[in-house]
Amino acid sequence: MSINATLIAQLIVFLILVWFTMKFIWPPIVKALDERAQKIADGLSAADKAKSELSAANKRVEEQLSAARNDSAQRLADAERLAQSMVEEAKTRAAEEGAKIVAAAKAEAEQESIKAREALREQVAALAVKGAEAILRKEVNAGVHADLLNRLKAEL
Repeated sequence: MSINATLIAQLIVFLILVWFTMKFIWPPIVKALDERAQKIADGLSAADKAKSELSAANKRVEEQLSAARNDSAQRLADAERLAQSMVEEAKTRAAEEGAKIVAAAKAEAEQESIKAREALREQVAALAVKGAEAILRKEVNAGVHADLLNRLKAEL
């Protein structure tokens, strides 16, 4: 065989191989590549969509956290104001109660003082009567009277 016949035979075999590849092998490969490209494109669009959703979710979370912080700060301020008012109210009530107790103690001390004065007056009167009785029983003598008056002073 000559070189030309070999070249023609190889050309025919090559063309059959190209035709067979283009007819049966190339379409599934192109189809697989197209499907893969579509999957990659879908994945990229899904990633972009997820990224935008994540950004929106982060923004919503930040807004909610900010609102929660503001709410907790407001509640804390309200609680502090309530506690302050309760403390002031308790101080006022304690001061009023203390004033009542002091007034009651003063009144009681005044009554005790009055009772003690009355008891002292009664004792002085009794001693005066005793002294007068002793003076009247004895005879009128200046020395004896002075002695009785000194004893009376000592008893007072």
